[in-house]
Amino acid sequence: MKNRFADLFPHRKPIIAMAHVPPLPGTPLYDAEKGIKGMIASMKSDLEILLDADFDAVMFCNEGDRPYTFQAGYEGVAVMTHIVTELAPRDRPFGVDFLWDAQAALNIAAATGASFIREVATGTYESDMGLWNTDAAQLLRDRRRLDAEDVAIFMNIAPEFASPLGNRTIAQVARSVAVSSLADGLLVSGPMAGAEPNVSALQEAKGAVDGTPVLVNTGTKAENIAAFLDVADGAIVGSYLKQDGYTWNPVDPERVSRFLAATGR
Repeated sequence: MKNRFADLFPHRKPIIAMAHVPPLPGTPLYDAEKGIKGMIASMKSDLEILLDADFDAVMFCNEGDRPYTFQAGYEGVAVMTHIVTELAPRDRPFGVDFLWDAQAALNIAAATGASFIREVATGTYESDMGLWNTDAAQLLRDRRRLDAEDVAIFMNIAPEFASPLGNRTIAQVARSVAVSSLADGLLVSGPMAGAEPNVSALQEAKGAVDGTPVLVNTGTKAENIAAFLDVADGAIVGSYLKQDGYTWNPVDPERVSRFLAATGR
């Protein structure tokens, strides 16, 4: 089976930085006065800092679209595609995350040349958004239909803002998702953006799979990243890199340097 993760990140455990997109048109917090051009301008300054740093990839995410929805609007997909096309780096991999519509993320990735997506693709959950049901089978079939076989799908097995229905352990879910849902990577999260998971949850997931990478998905900080990387095969970082560690603030160059120094880079 194709090892998309190893093809993307062959040399070291990747650190993926989040590029948060301001609220998209049609969402409650969209700034119509700023408009799409203003959104792109505000993101450029963040991306300049991230791309000057030693991150292995960046991931675009519609983090500002609170409250999140399971079905993306056409306008959101169109504008997100435009923004990613305009800003995507060409010197390293980039990914797409659309909260919480995996089909939207996959289609944006296929249209923009993204290398990976991050989504909740398996399981059923009670969540802030209501009852959450997923469909990995359709997602992977659509990847085939879109001729997007090179797009890696990182599946979040402990999603934020939600709790699973059922009583399977992290290890059982990790093993099942790796084998039956053909995940290219497994993600372990804390209860919400910026909140860290327990290292024991990463250890449990990692110990249950053979060959499928496990990444820490939320809550990474300069103070904990070394401990996480002792277990995980990579990490995603977003909120910590922002001014005061607040998710929706601009990127802070000093916090970027502090975080990367803590990884040994």
